[in-house]
Amino acid sequence: MFKKVLVANRGEIAVRIIRACRELGIETVAVYSEADRHALHVRYADEAYLLGPAPSRESYLRVDKILDVAKRSGADAIHPGYGFLAERDDFSAACEENNIAFIGPKPSSIAAMGDKAEARATVIKAGVPVVPGTEDVGNMTNDDLLRIAPTIGFPLLIKATAGGGGKGMREVKAIEEMPTLLESARREAESAFGDGNVYLEKLVEGARHIEIQILADSHGNVIHLGERECSLQRRHQKLLEEAPSSALDEDLRNQMGAVAVKSAQAVNYINAGTIEFLLDKDKNFYFLEMNTRLQVEHPVTEMVTGIDIVKEQIRIARGRVLSYKQDEVKFNGHAIECRINAEDPYSNFMPSTGRITHSLLPTGPGVRVDTGVYPGFEITPFYDPMIAKLIVWGETRAQAILRMRRALEEYRIVGVRTNIPFHQTMMDSHRFMAGQYDTRFVEERFSMEEAEEHRENHEEVAAILATLVAHRETERSANIVQRNERDTSNWKWVGRWERMHR
Repeated sequence: MFKKVLVANRGEIAVRIIRACRELGIETVAVYSEADRHALHVRYADEAYLLGPAPSRESYLRVDKILDVAKRSGADAIHPGYGFLAERDDFSAACEENNIAFIGPKPSSIAAMGDKAEARATVIKAGVPVVPGTEDVGNMTNDDLLRIAPTIGFPLLIKATAGGGGKGMREVKAIEEMPTLLESARREAESAFGDGNVYLEKLVEGARHIEIQILADSHGNVIHLGERECSLQRRHQKLLEEAPSSALDEDLRNQMGAVAVKSAQAVNYINAGTIEFLLDKDKNFYFLEMNTRLQVEHPVTEMVTGIDIVKEQIRIARGRVLSYKQDEVKFNGHAIECRINAEDPYSNFMPSTGRITHSLLPTGPGVRVDTGVYPGFEITPFYDPMIAKLIVWGETRAQAILRMRRALEEYRIVGVRTNIPFHQTMMDSHRFMAGQYDTRFVEERFSMEEAEEHRENHEEVAAILATLVAHRETERSANIVQRNERDTSNWKWVGRWERMHR
């Protein structure tokens, strides 16, 4: 087992990894930027080292600084978490060159699946169905893409080959708007990933976004841990995930799981990864992409399988055999995860920054909160606005929804605006409760108007209560309490009188 692991990340995922290491008896090293000097992961780790200024390009994306810290601290392994350097094959290779274990896949696997166009070509050779789109690997000019687009058909998506999370992605409805959208997609991809290359993909309308969690060791064993439903998105950013999906039955789950395993085997994949699919209205599924890292939403899989994915990552990186065989993976109950972000759902989800003055976490049976903040912590504009992940488990989906409602009601965050009201409204949505939604549901068929009405009522009640409190305080301050003529209270006088007449 490793003696010391450096966590090359921040926020809730850094805290999550540190906790897993602590349970395994492994020392941890945190790295932080100047903006994160007082962050929770810095407090939790055994050691912590400053990387540099707040911008990630000067801190969390500096491979040279992170490797230097690893050497100085004596860390024998690095866990990248998700985001930042997690899907950089050059970072994985640099770790190998410096005799530091990378808790993730090999550089070759990251390179093969990290480039989305290359990933499509790889799985096509393996016989995996893909969404129609550009098949060529390598940089394609705007003229090439404009020529190919009509053969794919509209609407279609322009997507960055080097990343995900909605960055560098544009929806194109007609050829006339495509040149402008191509330029903006390339600029955003270059800014986010340092690579402006893009490719085209047919937009599957009415689709659901289903992903399969896989684990693979260095001994040739590959298993899947079932699916996660990730269709509730806004601007291609996931908002809520659940496991299992209400759209899949046992037969379809086994089919998609088998294809996911086949996709991983096509690149000799090792460690944890996720194969993402689109599922159309007719239950046909298509390979979308592979994320060669730990996913934000991994806790819902942990809740229904009982498997600690982070610990398995560490075991695999150490060269151990997987702890489970495929027939030993059992699914129990239902789990839902809500991403609690510092953004205002009443103002088009504008980011909210500031200092958290109060935080009350929900607790109780089946409730889990993964967070990296605390009262007094400042939410800055430099990083992702995620405050926490609220995860609940129930014996059934209905019970999980009821439990999530209760947990959201208990959750209190003061100092910044959050999207908790959005999640509360979603839990009350009849279409969500019925499991009738797709990737366009939030943007096209969901509204916060009902929540807005509740909000207005709450503001009116709050104003009345504030007025009553102010009136009471005014009256109290107007009352003058005079000192008793005697030097002590009447009770003491009575006590003295009783003692004198005993």
